[in-house]
Parts: sequence; structure tokens; C-alpha cells
Amino acid sequence: MARLGLETEIVDRKVFANTVAWFREAKITLPTFAELAAPWTIPSAIREGLASVGPDEAHPLNLYRVNWYNGPDRRTRLEVPDHVVLPEAVTGTKAKIVVALGRNFPMIEAHKVLAAYACLAPRVVTGQFDPAGHRALWPSTGNYCRGGVAISRIMRCRGVAILPAEMSRERFEWLERWVADPSDIVKTPGSESNVKEIYDECARLDRDPHNVIFNQFCELANHLAHQEITGRALAHVFESMHARRPELRLRAFVSATGSAGTIGAGDHLKDRFGTKIVAVEALECPTMLENGFGAHNIQGIGDKHIPYIHNVMNTDVATAVSDAATDSLEVLFSHPAGREYLKSRKGLSDADVDGLASLGFSGICNVIAAIKTARWFDLGPEDVVVTIATDGAAMYGSERERILASRFGGKLDAVAAAEIFGQHMAGVTVDHFAELSHVDRKRIFNLGYFTWVEQQGVSVEEFEARRDQAFWRKLRDKLPIWDERIADFNRQVRGA
Repeated sequence: MARLGLETEIVDRKVFANTVAWFREAKITLPTFAELAAPWTIPSAIREGLASVGPDEAHPLNLYRVNWYNGPDRRTRLEVPDHVVLPEAVTGTKAKIVVALGRNFPMIEAHKVLAAYACLAPRVVTGQFDPAGHRALWPSTGNYCRGGVAISRIMRCRGVAILPAEMSRERFEWLERWVADPSDIVKTPGSESNVKEIYDECARLDRDPHNVIFNQFCELANHLAHQEITGRALAHVFESMHARRPELRLRAFVSATGSAGTIGAGDHLKDRFGTKIVAVEALECPTMLENGFGAHNIQGIGDKHIPYIHNVMNTDVATAVSDAATDSLEVLFSHPAGREYLKSRKGLSDADVDGLASLGFSGICNVIAAIKTARWFDLGPEDVVVTIATDGAAMYGSERERILASRFGGKLDAVAAAEIFGQHMAGVTVDHFAELSHVDRKRIFNLGYFTWVEQQGVSVEEFEARRDQAFWRKLRDKLPIWDERIADFNRQVRGA
């Protein structure tokens, strides 16, 4: 239970008492999951206090900004989560492709900070994590470990980032500014698809009893936070569109699997709207589609395994996108020549182009997969496909330079821009796309055995329990219990 982050009772009362005292001294209180899902319910005193706090400060009040309702300035609160509806001139489909923007989250400009908070907060309020004596270890391929370091620093504890050495330079520069000590950045061999190497390093560090590992791939709080908070946010986006156009239908939710936290939002949308859940991976490493392997550059998607928290048996589609497409389109959307092409030849407005330039690699991957989904199912103007851009382009400047040099000889002109658009956007096809039968789901589910039972020590009984949707529905009962724990913890911190 502790390994999977599911404890709801206080495990160690001495640690709990020490943590209350620690948070009281630092004047730190915690938002509930319900408050992050509906931030207008956050107490008015906290909302007023946030007005004087910058979104990049390691300030306790920024915990209350870990939600989908921040404006582009990451200070103000929106009535509806920030999103873009991509123009047909870009997508080539009459279906509405809607992208929720993760760049508005505090500290890291990516929604992975939500997963980090969701994994740490229950450990804090159940006396499993002592900020005075424990180090929080955050294994990741980039954004989650940044979120973990940010949340750790706000809680005045040591946060350790564990990530592949070949991730973008900007990720490491950010970490260098936020960690307490340079040794708190642990680089593992390889790149985006080298998750096994991250696990191996965690196993080594786990020998130290002062280290607590928050493995996003198996921490079920990651799934629950997205099922409840991200799922409700995306439902709100759709409902705002539906209020203006009642004929609209939410046909699909598209998400690259990564840790499989975000795709948990699909469970909420399927329950509410009957939405299909589309799981996306890199074509260079087609684990779900082909039990395949390989390396790729779609930063934000760790693969060659099936995450423990992926509700595979509720997934409707698996599809793959090439990093040749995401690399090239990221350059097109950000380069002056690419922006000019999109405006002059495709008729996009400055706002449209700015929306595309806000997408990071995994966001672009999700957009391509959303277009594939619309084409596969012959979706029309009354159909909506919703997806997410985990982060923006800010973390990929160095990657853009490298891609421009390696793929385009260091420059981009109008002809090259047109070629990129024609091949990777207008030319999106429905290849590498599979509607999953029950047998397909079983095959993908079974593949997880080799990681979680053979390598990570999960029991066969725990592993098998996740086949049944009753398991996932029962998990949701933990959220109100955790919220009660958080509320009680806050009362003790305030001395009430």
C-alpha cells in the first residue's frame, strides 16, 4: 500500500506530529484535491494572498495554483481552463481539436506539478514523509521531477530529480536553479525511452532509509489526481463549448501515455460522456502496438514498459506518432519562417500561430494523434476531440537549435516550411492506429507483468486486480478521505 501511495490512515504518529510542527513554523497549508478541481472554492483569504505572490516563487501559496484554471500570466484565475481550438486550416479536419494548455501551471510551466503534489500530499498527511529527515526522490523523464523538486522546495524538504542525461538542456538549467544541492540532480544513461535505467537508479537509492521514492509510474495518486482534477477541467472546457453549441459531442480524449497519469482523465470523460480513450506512443518505440522497443525524442513520453497506473482495460485505441513529425513541427511552429508560412499561406492569425508555438513535443504528438483519431472515425463538425499540451516550447530551445542543424542544415525557409507542413500535418494518415479488442487490451495489460511483478516486486494478486474496472472505481473513494486528512492536518498546522 505504501509503495503504491494508497495509505489513508496515519502510519507514524511521531512523524505526523513532527510534520505538523514543521509546516506550522513555515506557515504552509495544503490544498485539498477538491479545491484544486474547483479553485473558486479555495478560501478567499488565500485567493487574496496569491495576488502578491509570483507564479515562480517557492512560496507556500503557490500550492493553491496547482490547477487548470490559471490564466496565461499564471497569476489570474480563469472561469474556464485555458485552451485552444485548432483551426481547420491546420488540422485538415472539420472535427474540433481542442488542446488544454499545461504551460499555465506554476513553477515549472507544465501540468506535471499536479502529479507531484498529488503523490506527496497524501504521504505528508498520513505521517509517511518527514520533511525534516526524508529526501523526496522524483524519477522522471523531465517535467515530473521538476514538479517534484518545486513542491519539495515549497515544503522545505530535499527533492532529488532522477532523469535521463540526454533530456533537454533547459530542464537541467531549471533544476540547477531549484535544487538544494547539485548532487540532487541524478542523471541516468540514455534518453526518453530509457525508463528501466531510472528504475535501476531508484533501486540503488532506495537502500538509504532517508530516501522516499515517488515513482509516478506506479503511484496511483497520480492517476487519481488526473481522473478527478484534469478530467473535471476537460469536462468544463467541453461543457463551455456545448453551452454555445448543444449539438457538439465529446467523441475522444487523446493522451500520450508517459507515466499514464494524464490518461486517467479519460476515465472521468468516458463515464460522463461516453468518450473514447486514445493512448499514444512514439512510433520509434511502439510498445503497445507491437511490443516493440527503440529510442525517440518525444520528450515527455517514457516507454518500453506499461505503467502500473495505466487503466489498460478501459483504453479504446492505441496509436503511434513519429518523432520526425514532432521534431519538425516544433521547429515550424517556433521559427520566424515557419510562423510566416502559417500566416501567409494557411491564413492563420497571430493568435493561432502563438497557440501552436505554445506546444511542446508531447503536445504536438497529442495533436497529431488527435487528427489521426478524427480521420479514423470520420468525425465531423459536431464532434470534439480533446487533448493536452503538458508544457510549452520554453523547455526546448536547445532542442530546436539541434533539430534545425541536424534536419534542416541550420536554416528554415518558406520551401522547407511548406515541406514540413505538407508531410507532417496535412499528410497525417491513419497508419499505426488500432482500435483495441478485448484480446488487444489483455496483450497490452500482460506486458506490464515483466516490469511490475518480475522487476519491481508487485505481487501477482495486486497486478491482476487492476484488470477489473471495479478496482479503478473503488480507488476514487480515497480522494474524499485524503481531503479529510488534509483538512485535519491544516487545522493542526493553524493550531485550530
